[in-house]
Amino acid sequence: MNIVVAIKHIPSIADDLPVSGNNVDFDSVDFVLNEFDEQSIEQAVLVKEAVGGTVTVVGVDLIEELDNILHLAIAKGADKAVKVTADEPGADSHMQAKWLSEAIKGLSPDIVFAGVQASNDLDGQIGPMIAAHLDMPYIGGVSSVEVADGTATVNKEFAGGVGAKYSVSLPMVVGVQAAAKPPRYAPISKVRQVAQTATIDTVEPSGDASSGLTFKKMAPPVATGHAEMIDGSPKEVAAKIVELLKSKGLA
Repeated sequence: MNIVVAIKHIPSIADDLPVSGNNVDFDSVDFVLNEFDEQSIEQAVLVKEAVGGTVTVVGVDLIEELDNILHLAIAKGADKAVKVTADEPGADSHMQAKWLSEAIKGLSPDIVFAGVQASNDLDGQIGPMIAAHLDMPYIGGVSSVEVADGTATVNKEFAGGVGAKYSVSLPMVVGVQAAAKPPRYAPISKVRQVAQTATIDTVEPSGDASSGLTFKKMAPPVATGHAEMIDGSPKEVAAKIVELLKSKGLA
């Protein structure tokens, strides 16, 4: 079973994101593995453990920061790593999906996993666009995957807690929302060991598929006021809230 996982490294949303020009100041932030891609890696490794095969992680290196993330993926159970050496921080989802699909095409995958979306943009388009470029079926919002006899059985989640089970002939692309088990922990010592021994294959970006959108401006939110803290007992606070609503014409 030839399993491929498309991953993305994103600025840590736990940190402040300083803006420089029309983008985030990437030199001032730490980059982490997208949380949905971490779920995707775990699901891929679970499939490998169940039916055998290899897991290859593929990512676009937008700012020469991807190696650490690829080492982490290998420490979590992936077997191989490939990076597209783009070094273009402004590349949109359309462009990244085209580059990834061209790199994945050469790997002849049986199944491709991708996080259902990235936490920094919530775009959710890379998986479906990879499927379109590879001419494969796509199912997103998936919470578990089982593979047998050339068929994948996936559980897809819908809004309101509704789920459905689908059987799809391979090859296919899966947008993982959550793996069947929580992602395994990779200790720092193991990641460092991987960094010393692992080989990362590199490929040049290939293809052009820009969305055609022009990025005009990025800026931090403008501070326009402050929160007013109301002190006192619950009864006093409630009375003050009622008076405040009345003063605004809302009660």
